[in-house]
Amino acid sequence: MASSSAPNLWVLLGLSLAGILLMTKKLKKAVKVDFGAFVERFQILPPPQPAPPKAPHPLTGLSFAVSDVFDIKGFVTGFGNPDWERTHEVASQTSPVVSALVDGGATCVGKTVVDEMSFGISGENRNYGTPTNPVAPARIPGGSCSGAAVAVAAKAVDFSLGVDTVGGVRQPAGHCGVLGFRPSYGAVSHLGTIPISTSFDTVGWFAMDPSVLHRVGQVLLQGSYAVQRNPRNVIIADDCFQLSKVPVHRLTQAVIRSTENLFGKQVLKHEILGDYIASRVPSLKALDSSKSNGDVKFSSLRSLANVMQLLRRHEFSHNHFEWIRSVKPALDPLISAQVQEIPELADKDIENLTAVKNELRSALNVLLKDDGVLVIPTVCSPPLKPGSKELSSEDYLMTEFSLTALASVSGCCQVVIPLGLYENYPVSVSLMAKHGGDRFLLDTLRTMHASLLHKLADEAGRSKVSQGDSKEAAAEVAKEKGNAAFKAKNWQKAIGFYTDAIKQNSNTATYFNNRAAAYLELGSFIQAEADCTKAINLDKKNVKAYLRRGTAREMLGFYKEAIEDFRYALVLEPTNKRAALSADRLTKLFQ
Repeated sequence: MASSSAPNLWVLLGLSLAGILLMTKKLKKAVKVDFGAFVERFQILPPPQPAPPKAPHPLTGLSFAVSDVFDIKGFVTGFGNPDWERTHEVASQTSPVVSALVDGGATCVGKTVVDEMSFGISGENRNYGTPTNPVAPARIPGGSCSGAAVAVAAKAVDFSLGVDTVGGVRQPAGHCGVLGFRPSYGAVSHLGTIPISTSFDTVGWFAMDPSVLHRVGQVLLQGSYAVQRNPRNVIIADDCFQLSKVPVHRLTQAVIRSTENLFGKQVLKHEILGDYIASRVPSLKALDSSKSNGDVKFSSLRSLANVMQLLRRHEFSHNHFEWIRSVKPALDPLISAQVQEIPELADKDIENLTAVKNELRSALNVLLKDDGVLVIPTVCSPPLKPGSKELSSEDYLMTEFSLTALASVSGCCQVVIPLGLYENYPVSVSLMAKHGGDRFLLDTLRTMHASLLHKLADEAGRSKVSQGDSKEAAAEVAKEKGNAAFKAKNWQKAIGFYTDAIKQNSNTATYFNNRAAAYLELGSFIQAEADCTKAINLDKKNVKAYLRRGTAREMLGFYKEAIEDFRYALVLEPTNKRAALSADRLTKLFQ
């Protein structure tokens, strides 16, 4: 396997000193082009292809990046913090996972940004810059592996690696609109990565293409291959979707329709997951948070989040508190507040937390069996603005963790599937399978993905029609309010309502015509003429529009044009007395 540090790479390429400077300048531009995803660029090339008739390497032609928690020989693993980078040596060898991918034919092209010490979920990093979310540039990319998700979303690489502890792959996948896979705990080696919380740390990966996600899985997942099978149960966790700020139907309809189309209606099931967990994980009750509000559905999911937080902070302290105490790094206040609040856990507490993990895994394995899929939201909220106060809110964190704790605590596998945009922000849904069901889950994704996109497009089409109908109805309501205000001689208020109607539906002549009548009452003749002209353009046979424009033009002194309007109104409606009288009066006046 080829590996090198940056200086050695320049030597191999035969660049002069001037060439190095030139490439450095280009590199800085490339970082901006790549939405700030990378902290370091290099290239580790795969070995030569085997001679025929042997098959080519499975990842041939693919490029990938790794989060800055993976060891790469010749580089310091930065962990999202310059003090960490300053106080640690270069890696003596490359992470086995990275080596396996390179040996499998992929080219590693660099390291990507992570939250400081991989402890946040926003994806922000004040030291190396927060990667720009390509799908929602004014919003956070999600963390901790923000750069890896952004690199894929920006199409800088075909796939990327991250470590998911409490959502480090799933959160940024959901916020950046890419596929993200968290394998079963222990399914992929995490040797050669910086430990965060060893009970939860799981190497995961991002991709845009489900076939690429699947190919990476073929290389990294251990165990023998099994015959592909379809799910026999697709279980919608109804209470989990109640946590989401996105309408439930927007997240579930495409999944439901795709499932019915591919596997039949009989496969669909619904579950109140909080109730199920409360009844199947008895150790959780002993650890139930004192903040519980009595709602079993809410408190059981929330309690899982609490279990995850307690154990993560405890293990993070065990791994890194001594370094923090001795080096005193300048940490982001949000991160510092969390890592300083280290819980005191006795051996009995650890036993109870471990019991919850084991019981939850067993409960979900029973629920899902070998051929079941659980459907949950990936995140509770659309991506927030960088620096948002909500990011430091305990309620925000615990609500998000109520979803991510399901896979983190149980060790089950989960895949994030983007479902386009809702109100201009990326939304997604996640599928979970039992612990060890990784290949089954990736096969299910590959089977469902095209159908999901098709159903999503159908839903979008129906939604546009529905939104159109809704806007037309709202416009009619506004018009009626305008008519009422007009009858009450509240001209200005009537104009406001008619304007609202026009905003909802600008293709109806009546709304412009009615607003013109209100303008006439106020003596706003220029506006009245303009509205009548718009009404006539929409409806060439609108008699009232010609009459009102004629009146407006007469008051503005455009007598010839006014006469033409009155006469045309007569052509459309020969018995209209007002048109006849107005036309005769103006004609005699200016003969």
